[in-house]
Amino acid sequence: MTAIPAPSSRIAWRPGRGTLFAAFVVLLIAGYALLRGRATLPHDGDAGAFRVFTGLRDWVDDNRDVNPVFLFVVNYLRFGVSLLVGGVQSLLTGLGWVGLTAVAGALAGVLAGWRIAVLTGAGFLSFGVLGLWEESVDTLSLTLSAVLLAVLIGLPLGVLSARSDAVRAVLDPVLDVMQIMPAFAYLAPMTLLFLIGEPASVLATLIYAIPPAIRISALGLRGVSATTVEAATSIGATRWQVLRGVQLPMARRAIVLAVNQTIMMALSMVVVTALIDAPGLGQVIIRALERVNVGLAFDAGVAIVVMAIVLDRITSRAADRADTTHHQARRVADQGGAAWRGALGGRRLSWALAALTALAGALVNGGGEFPEAVRWSFAPAVNDVVGWIELHLYPVTDAIKNVLTAGVLNPLQQVLTESPFWLVMAAVLGVGLMVSGVRAALVAVGALTGIALLGLWQHAMETLATVLLATVLTLLAGVALGVWTARSDLAGRVLRPVLDAAQTMPSFVYLLPAVALFGASRFTAIAASVIYAVPPVVRLVERGIRDVPDTVVEAAASAGSTPAQLLRKVQLPVARPALLLAANQGIVMVLAMVVVGGLVGAGALGYDVVAGFAQRSDFGKGFAAGLAIVLLGVLLDRLTQGAGRRRDTAVTTVTPTA
Repeated sequence: MTAIPAPSSRIAWRPGRGTLFAAFVVLLIAGYALLRGRATLPHDGDAGAFRVFTGLRDWVDDNRDVNPVFLFVVNYLRFGVSLLVGGVQSLLTGLGWVGLTAVAGALAGVLAGWRIAVLTGAGFLSFGVLGLWEESVDTLSLTLSAVLLAVLIGLPLGVLSARSDAVRAVLDPVLDVMQIMPAFAYLAPMTLLFLIGEPASVLATLIYAIPPAIRISALGLRGVSATTVEAATSIGATRWQVLRGVQLPMARRAIVLAVNQTIMMALSMVVVTALIDAPGLGQVIIRALERVNVGLAFDAGVAIVVMAIVLDRITSRAADRADTTHHQARRVADQGGAAWRGALGGRRLSWALAALTALAGALVNGGGEFPEAVRWSFAPAVNDVVGWIELHLYPVTDAIKNVLTAGVLNPLQQVLTESPFWLVMAAVLGVGLMVSGVRAALVAVGALTGIALLGLWQHAMETLATVLLATVLTLLAGVALGVWTARSDLAGRVLRPVLDAAQTMPSFVYLLPAVALFGASRFTAIAASVIYAVPPVVRLVERGIRDVPDTVVEAAASAGSTPAQLLRKVQLPVARPALLLAANQGIVMVLAMVVVGGLVGAGALGYDVVAGFAQRSDFGKGFAAGLAIVLLGVLLDRLTQGAGRRRDTAVTTVTPTA
């Protein structure tokens, strides 16, 4: 009888992910030490890609008035947008400040209630009080024109995306790239096709603002109950009747929310398009940058924040009322036709009162100027504060700048620029495989390859170093504040209005205090990026920690965990998906702001883009730099989003054993 061997007690050792990552880092360090300075890609001011894009611009200029595509498509599109903007602007300016304030207040009253009407009236009056009435109307005209086009195009695409998986599969990656692209990246192709001015501004804003119109409306339509749709279909309703009579009414709240987010995105982009000669408040901020006048920029920033708050409150409240009105309408319809007619009559009366109010306001002061006697500015007080800060805090801020620049930024930039290009690609590939998966890793390496082919490897690595340092500082500040607000209701109430204002301020405004504190340098862009990107990180971290189940927190507390242990061992690990999303959003916003920092000495890709606008001879380099920024954004976005998806998958697939 053959003896059965006893099972071996030895367990095959397999290295964990941490061990593999540590070994990979050691290999990278050894590779850098041995190969430093070899196979690098130094900057070439006359790269082939630059000449190609410059040649493309020359061809466009030569054929703008003879090529059929320009004659019958591009030029007519530009002319149509000009007519739209001119019509909206004529309507708003023709009402005068009294008429426009009355119209805005009346519409807000109809759509959102009397409280929002009062807020709207006060907000519009503040534009005149700040001495920025004409600039505010110009900005509002461009914003409304872009939003109108975005809604007319985006909502039908949202319907198609909701009803067709094939359309959704095509649109999703396009929308991903559109949302990753910094605002600067849209300007070069728009000026190439449509020249500088209002049409290019509106079309760039349209492209930048349309993703939420498509995505949120599609999400709302897909969220309509399947049983409701099946019930309508079972009684013989066609697809069009189901859409018009069931899906659109039930998704009304999501559609209004889509319009709300489109307005917010459009308003932020319209300010940036001042770089391509768009009128409005953005021009005021650019003049303030040229003079380093923080107070002047602050006035324009306040006007933009007020406009954003007014438009946000109107559309947000309209979404709430649309949802409530929909349910009330269904109830009164069930109770009888008289009640339904009464509800409609009340709404018609409100619209009639709004029209009469608007007409009266226009007749009283059509085209009149805002009175000088009531104008007031924050500029003197703000400039006094900035002067005091420069005098008393500059030694401290200059020391911070020098320490971080010499101790972190310069060494990191040196490592990235002096490493062999293939070693950097190998590092990204390895990190991508371990953190985000094969697909994300390959996309990231593809983005790096594109940057190398554009001839901007060195400048892209310099920008990457700046982005990485700014992201680390952003996450340190954002996580600390997010944890604080999540664990203290008082802190949340105090910081919420500050975060609201910070998220609606245009990116240009943050450059002024950064310049005042740190001078014109690379670190100025980092400081402005941190201020700009911290608010969404704080909100996401706070939401993630607050969403940790109470039962989990109570169980850990009952086991004797201290508040620090509870945070470190329970809340932060459970909220890791929210933290990864916060990191992703922080990176995207930092990248956008670092590029804007090219206006104040940030250098690298940001400077290349700015130079491409300012100097005709540098157009090719500026255009290529815009593409490189997009590729850099794709690289960073894929790695962080992939990490979040892998973490979610791991959490949902691991089940406890009995």
